[in-house]
Amino acid sequence: MIRAEFYRDSSDKLKGFRVSGHAGLAEYGQDIACAAVSSAVMLTANTLTDIFKLEAEVRVEENDIYLLAGLDESGEADKLILSLLTHLYFLSDEFPQRIKITFTEV
Repeated sequence: MIRAEFYRDSSDKLKGFRVSGHAGLAEYGQDIACAAVSSAVMLTANTLTDIFKLEAEVRVEENDIYLLAGLDESGEADKLILSLLTHLYFLSDEFPQRIKITFTEV
Protein backbone atom coordinates (compact mmCIF):
# COMPACT_ATOMS: atom_id res chain seq x y z
CA MET A 1 0.00 0.00 0.00
CA ILE A 2 1.12 3.54 -0.73
CA ARG A 3 0.94 5.75 2.33
CA ALA A 4 0.66 9.50 1.84
CA GLU A 5 0.94 11.56 5.00
CA PHE A 6 0.28 15.28 4.61
CA TYR A 7 1.52 17.83 7.12
CA ARG A 8 -0.52 20.91 7.93
CA ASP A 9 -0.03 23.73 10.39
CA SER A 10 -2.47 25.06 12.99
CA SER A 11 -4.05 27.38 10.41
CA ASP A 12 -4.78 24.35 8.17
CA LYS A 13 -2.13 25.27 5.53
CA LEU A 14 -0.40 22.30 3.95
CA LYS A 15 3.33 22.37 4.74
CA GLY A 16 4.60 19.10 3.33
CA PHE A 17 4.15 15.39 2.83
CA ARG A 18 5.71 11.97 3.08
CA VAL A 19 4.81 9.34 0.51
CA SER A 20 6.08 5.78 0.86
CA GLY A 21 5.33 2.21 -0.04
CA HIS A 22 4.21 0.26 -3.07
CA ALA A 23 0.69 -0.19 -4.45
CA GLY A 24 1.22 -3.87 -5.13
CA LEU A 25 -0.72 -3.98 -8.41
CA ALA A 26 2.25 -5.34 -10.36
CA GLU A 27 5.96 -6.00 -10.05
CA TYR A 28 8.31 -3.14 -9.22
CA GLY A 29 8.76 -0.98 -12.33
CA GLN A 30 5.51 -2.25 -13.89
CA ASP A 31 2.94 -0.85 -11.44
CA ILE A 32 0.87 1.95 -13.01
CA ALA A 33 -0.50 3.13 -9.65
CA CYS A 34 3.04 3.55 -8.30
CA ALA A 35 4.14 5.28 -11.49
CA ALA A 36 1.25 7.74 -11.30
CA VAL A 37 1.92 8.56 -7.65
CA SER A 38 5.70 8.81 -8.13
CA SER A 39 5.35 11.13 -11.09
CA ALA A 40 2.94 13.44 -9.26
CA VAL A 41 5.11 13.52 -6.14
CA MET A 42 8.29 14.33 -8.05
CA LEU A 43 6.51 16.99 -10.11
CA THR A 44 5.30 18.61 -6.88
CA ALA A 45 8.70 18.51 -5.17
CA ASN A 46 10.59 19.77 -8.23
CA THR A 47 8.11 22.55 -8.94
CA LEU A 48 8.21 23.74 -5.35
CA THR A 49 12.01 23.82 -5.14
CA ASP A 50 13.21 24.39 -8.71
CA ILE A 51 10.45 26.53 -10.25
CA PHE A 52 9.04 28.45 -7.27
CA LYS A 53 12.49 28.48 -5.59
CA LEU A 54 10.98 27.81 -2.17
CA GLU A 55 13.14 26.46 0.61
CA ALA A 56 12.23 22.92 1.65
CA GLU A 57 13.70 20.00 3.47
CA VAL A 58 13.60 17.10 1.01
CA ARG A 59 14.68 13.51 1.60
CA VAL A 60 14.43 10.86 -1.08
CA GLU A 61 15.03 7.16 -0.57
CA GLU A 62 13.76 4.14 -2.46
CA ASN A 63 9.96 4.11 -2.20
CA ASP A 64 9.99 7.04 0.25
CA ILE A 65 10.01 10.81 -0.25
CA TYR A 66 9.64 13.45 2.44
CA LEU A 67 9.18 17.17 1.85
CA LEU A 68 8.62 19.92 4.39
CA ALA A 69 8.36 23.45 3.01
CA GLY A 70 10.05 26.32 4.77
CA LEU A 71 8.64 29.81 5.18
CA ASP A 72 6.10 30.46 2.43
CA GLU A 73 4.44 33.85 2.69
CA SER A 74 3.14 33.58 -0.90
CA GLY A 75 1.03 30.50 -0.16
CA GLU A 76 2.41 28.74 -3.23
CA ALA A 77 3.54 25.67 -1.30
CA ASP A 78 0.09 25.19 0.23
CA LYS A 79 -1.59 25.40 -3.19
CA LEU A 80 0.89 23.09 -4.87
CA ILE A 81 0.68 20.49 -2.10
CA LEU A 82 -3.12 20.77 -2.20
CA SER A 83 -3.01 19.90 -5.91
CA LEU A 84 -0.95 16.79 -5.09
CA LEU A 85 -3.43 15.84 -2.37
CA THR A 86 -6.34 16.26 -4.79
CA HIS A 87 -4.59 14.15 -7.41
CA LEU A 88 -3.90 11.40 -4.87
CA TYR A 89 -7.57 11.39 -3.83
CA PHE A 90 -8.53 10.81 -7.47
CA LEU A 91 -5.94 8.04 -7.77
CA SER A 92 -7.19 6.42 -4.54
CA ASP A 93 -10.66 6.30 -6.10
CA GLU A 94 -9.23 4.70 -9.24
CA PHE A 95 -7.11 2.21 -7.27
CA PRO A 96 -9.17 1.40 -4.16
CA GLN A 97 -7.30 0.20 -1.09
CA ARG A 98 -3.91 0.88 -2.71
CA ILE A 99 -3.40 4.46 -1.45
CA LYS A 100 -3.97 5.60 2.14
CA ILE A 101 -4.01 9.35 2.88
CA THR A 102 -3.55 10.72 6.40
CA PHE A 103 -2.89 14.12 8.01
CA THR A 104 -0.56 15.24 10.78
CA GLU A 105 -0.39 18.69 12.34
CA VAL A 106 3.10 20.19 12.49
